[in-house]
Amino acid sequence: MNLTKTPTTVERVHADYRTVKRLGHWTTARHIEVRAHRGGAVIDLRSPRIPEGDIEVRLDLDHAWVKVLVDDDTEIDSWDLRFVRRGRVKDWTGENGSGRRVRLVGEIRSAEVRVHRGGIATLSALFSREFLDEARKVRKEGGTPSIPDPGYEG
Repeated sequence: MNLTKTPTTVERVHADYRTVKRLGHWTTARHIEVRAHRGGAVIDLRSPRIPEGDIEVRLDLDHAWVKVLVDDDTEIDSWDLRFVRRGRVKDWTGENGSGRRVRLVGEIRSAEVRVHRGGIATLSALFSREFLDEARKVRKEGGTPSIPDPGYEG
């Protein structure tokens, strides 16, 4: 029985009244659905295990937030994102590069999407309980944590 996910898999993240974090090598899917109501989610899209091509993130947010961790050269496309009441996509650098393309689609109601790129994405991943848990586990077993930089295979 093969437990690896195929590229056509849809990964679902559900965060109602809580914060959910998916960091490091958490998926191989290029289609991700995030549903949050009065909560938040952190999704890491920096992993080289995600197959080449566009990544589609389908959002259904109500009074919630989503933090997307991406590489510096990632293009963020929010054209198909529908805003009801207040809402916005915060991408401070706003520099879309020639790298992978992440399409944000769906609807956000009084919510926001925060895009963290490069070094800020690394810091966001480092200062998390998930990183500490993985670092402790890796220290016992030997190896390198994947959360700070999923692209590093050392």
